Amino acid sequence: MSAQETSFVTLGQRVLANPLKVRMHYGHPDVFDRLWFLTRGGLSKASRVINISEDIFAGFNCTLRGGNVSHQEYIQVGKGRDVGLNQISMFEAKVSSGNGEQTLSRDIYRLGHRLDFFRMLSVFYTTVGFYFNTMLVVLTVYTFVWGRLYLALSGLEAGIQGSANSTNNKALGTVLNQQFIIQLGLFTALPMIIENSLEQGFLPAIWDFFTMQMNFSSLFYTFSMGTKSHYYGRTILHGGAKYRATGRGFVVEHKKFAENYRLYARSHFIKAIELGIILTVYAAHSVIARNTLVYIIMNISSWFLVVSWIMAPFAFNPSGFDWLKTVYDFDDFMNWIWYPGGLFF
Repeated sequence: MSAQETSFVTLGQRVLANPLKVRMHYGHPDVFDRLWFLTRGGLSKASRVINISEDIFAGFNCTLRGGNVSHQEYIQVGKGRDVGLNQISMFEAKVSSGNGEQTLSRDIYRLGHRLDFFRMLSVFYTTVGFYFNTMLVVLTVYTFVWGRLYLALSGLEAGIQGSANSTNNKALGTVLNQQFIIQLGLFTALPMIIENSLEQGFLPAIWDFFTMQMNFSSLFYTFSMGTKSHYYGRTILHGGAKYRATGRGFVVEHKKFAENYRLYARSHFIKAIELGIILTVYAAHSVIARNTLVYIIMNISSWFLVVSWIMAPFAFNPSGFDWLKTVYDFDDFMNWIWYPGGLFF
């Protein structure tokens, strides 16, 4: 997360300011020209729900009124960031919900209609487009696994495979056995590689990237992708974005299973279990899945998604696999489930 922050506030901000000319206001490090804003709509916002990301709406107001948000660098200072998974997830939930409200706002509508084509694309991908594309990735996974399951259970897969074998139609067989390639969050680290290459050199940047992979960064980024897509999609459907206090306290402490379950059940655990069941049923009924290598190549990315969404909260939980703490977590979870006066009593 801190590496992402470094790449965003340095390399990302420079590109947004010049040549894209779509840099907005991103919070505490940015400053206002107060007199300029007072004469062009003011600083206040209309709604604490729609304008939950109040800082970037200031950038929208500035751009819509003919202004330009510049990027001035004097000194590079490291900023403290959230380092606990629960804090990071709460922060990303807040930002994702804010982008959902931005998608529905009139500001983005006006920017989309009044900017030139290339600037419009830049605004899209550097604001709501990133979260929209993340949601599309998850929806594509669902479409892929449900589609393969339908082909397997309906018998169409076996029929098409048999037709391809009988007519020696290699093209048809290749299409049916097409492996599914999905961005697993690996390329989220690409800006960090570029930033480290500029500051430290290419080989140290590659080494840093390698050590990040050894620290399960792909697991973290895939889990983060699920957080972004869930809260962005939920806000699009139901609205109701709200401020989520991350606390930013001492986080090197063990989180109980019940707390992790309450936080991630709807956004990650239930979806991962659903995908895992679909993939298991597909493996049992698919003709193609009888070839183990083909099944692994087609579905390894989907299985990695399932494992990441289930195991990440425990892998990044301090002492998450300590046996004694696991026993205490189980007792606490059962006390929460069978709480006197609750659903079952």
